[in-house]
Amino acid sequence: MFTARTTKGLGLIAGLAVASLAFAGCSGGSSDPLSNGGGAASGSSDTIVVGSQAYYSNEIIAEIYAQALEGAGKTVTRQFQIGQRDAYIPLLEDGTVSVFPEYTGNLLQFFEKDTTARTADDVYAALPAALPEGLEVLDQSSATDQDSYTVTKAFADANGLTSIADLAKVTTGLTLGGNAELAERPYGPAGLESTYGVKVQFSATGETTVDDLVAGTVQVANVYTSEPRIQTDDLVTLTDPKGLFLASNVVPVVNSNVASEVSDVLNKVSAALTPEGLVELNVKSTVDEESTPDIAKEWLSANGF
Repeated sequence: MFTARTTKGLGLIAGLAVASLAFAGCSGGSSDPLSNGGGAASGSSDTIVVGSQAYYSNEIIAEIYAQALEGAGKTVTRQFQIGQRDAYIPLLEDGTVSVFPEYTGNLLQFFEKDTTARTADDVYAALPAALPEGLEVLDQSSATDQDSYTVTKAFADANGLTSIADLAKVTTGLTLGGNAELAERPYGPAGLESTYGVKVQFSATGETTVDDLVAGTVQVANVYTSEPRIQTDDLVTLTDPKGLFLASNVVPVVNSNVASEVSDVLNKVSAALTPEGLVELNVKSTVDEESTPDIAKEWLSANGF
């Protein structure tokens, strides 16, 4: 399963136009990681404006931020379903939006397209210098929303797999499933071999990638790490110690004017949000069909907020 989370279909002017019309504020919905929205300018930190992409997983994290801040006595306005980074980054810069859940690798590549950083620590370390003046990232979470190589738990147990490197010791043939373009991606079959010494056959499975993995048609699949079926189909995401994939950890990006007001609360959220926890949140949305506010409230309660 391969999804382009950094597509930039809206231009800056169009994005801001949509943003100004949408500031009446909506708090539900889900579709693509990046869509439409915005808000009225506000340089004051009296009210914290929490934004989100028009993507259910991102909106859940934003609602967690919002409720956590409210629980700490802050006045919060929600401005969810904002569009592409071309639209919401300027809103963060001018203070229209105060806080936004982001993904470290994709955010870094937005400002530094040719970055060579790949591991979580290297990507996070590169962000402060890459961000425009007036924006900061707080602590990153261990939770990620990025490409991965994933296997079934049965296959992992049978072959002693925990990391991508472990695939090299599998004695039977391996077929890798993913969208057709994975064949030419730097982290596709060629990158897998050059980085980890793992040789695979490739199958362009497209939208049926997880189905094919569960059925055993492919043994390894390119799946996003926040995919709900990781939980519902008992899958295992292999760790990537050599940084084959660009790490994209969940991280709050904030306007510097409010950083000192929100950092304590949001850093605690980041510390509590795990990869498995993010998958579970997404299951509650897509499978259990719980509302975003209820999902956030349950998570905060379960994690001591």
